[in-house]
Amino acid sequence: MGIITVDKSKCTHCGLCVKDCLTGCIGFDSDNFPLMKNPERCISCQHCFTICPAGAISFDGKNPEGSQSVGYDDILSLIKSRRSTRQYLDEEISDDTFEKLKEILPFVPTGCNSHSLHFSIVRKKSAMDSIRNKVQDFLVKILEQKILSPLTDKFSFYKDAILQGEDVIFRGAPHMIVASSPINAPCANVDPVIALSYLELYAGHLGLGTCWCGFAQAILSFYPELCEMLEIPAGYKPVYVMLLGIPKVKYLRTPQPEPCKITEITEVHKKDFCFFCKLKRLVTNFLR
Repeated sequence: MGIITVDKSKCTHCGLCVKDCLTGCIGFDSDNFPLMKNPERCISCQHCFTICPAGAISFDGKNPEGSQSVGYDDILSLIKSRRSTRQYLDEEISDDTFEKLKEILPFVPTGCNSHSLHFSIVRKKSAMDSIRNKVQDFLVKILEQKILSPLTDKFSFYKDAILQGEDVIFRGAPHMIVASSPINAPCANVDPVIALSYLELYAGHLGLGTCWCGFAQAILSFYPELCEMLEIPAGYKPVYVMLLGIPKVKYLRTPQPEPCKITEITEVHKKDFCFFCKLKRLVTNFLR
């Protein structure tokens, strides 16, 4: 993991790969070429590979020539080219575009046809900035608690980044959508994720950038005041958060992920299944 190769004859030293690296593991060498400085921090997102305008970067043996060009009109190309956007323009999405996004929400599938989802849409950038500041203040206070240091020390990087003015949680996004479901809904933990998945694809079709923000979702669980700010109804659980905005960067090719594990069942065979095997399977099914 974390091996990049740079074609120096193509590299234009634009620095997009370094700037868009989520974990900050890429830097420059003495000649201003990209260099993997901390491969142990690489999560193999391939952003450096897909963003390079010159196609100068290969990642773990995957070359740009093996990728497809990004196309937002073809659904398969759109799915393949999906990226988590962490750089946004400092401007709001137009009212017309927001209306288009809202139009699809009643059509998303839900378990038992329980259309009871709630969406908190932070529509104005000023409101997003207010939430951003309150959450950052809350997080810094938590991370400064000495009694919690055994748990929070590993997150000290985030505290230092926030104090230096870096938005490590919301990534400068001008908008945010929180999908919530009633705690008694048949598929309370699944429906919001399905809804946001549909929203994400349509947002990509409209030229918008999105990011599944697990950090913000975790903070929502521990910061009930934020639920009130987002006007999440009583009895509803905020399941996930999606950042939204006009992307500041453009990815020019699809990534090349590793193959999924796929089993095609053509015939069912009876197998011996011991008690401990059943117990292990049950435990696995209910983990997390």
